[in-house]
Amino acid sequence: MYTASDLRKGLKVIIDGEPYIVTAFEFSKPGKGQALYRTKLRNMITGLSIDRTYREGETFEPASLEERAMQFLYKEGDHYHFMDNENYEQIIISEESLGDAKNFLIENLNVKVLMFGDRAIGVELPNFVNLRVMKTEPWVRGDTSKADFKPATLETGYVLRVPPFIEEGELITIDTRTGEFSKRVKE
Repeated sequence: MYTASDLRKGLKVIIDGEPYIVTAFEFSKPGKGQALYRTKLRNMITGLSIDRTYREGETFEPASLEERAMQFLYKEGDHYHFMDNENYEQIIISEESLGDAKNFLIENLNVKVLMFGDRAIGVELPNFVNLRVMKTEPWVRGDTSKADFKPATLETGYVLRVPPFIEEGELITIDTRTGEFSKRVKE
């Protein structure tokens, strides 16, 4: 069991039977009375955020979450299919549960799927993925009238800003934590 003094950003706890992650935390000790712990919590299933204030002696149950190594297989409508790397079981995760992770999923990508009981509630991607540029404007040497970056559409449909020397068909590395261009991949 956790107490209110154990609360920190990133801690996962059970509130009202559902897993929450602490996204913001503030400690205050008024002149009189008990210490207060103001928190912002995000529901790991629905994605909704709540603000709660707790007193010093309150306790919390740790969220029993399991990470399982899985491989992304394919997308069918708004459902994404994954296969467990150990026992080859397949699970389906909805597009809304994936959130922004859907922008970086390509076939055969190994990921960690976060499980709450028997329910998949999220995906942890590798920090960097290589994706192919499907559409972008051509770059004309010496053209300095435009900004330093231009929009590019990737094979997953994700649109981001890339340097002007990136061309259609090139493979680039994307930082999945920020969703930004990292580097060009030499093929």
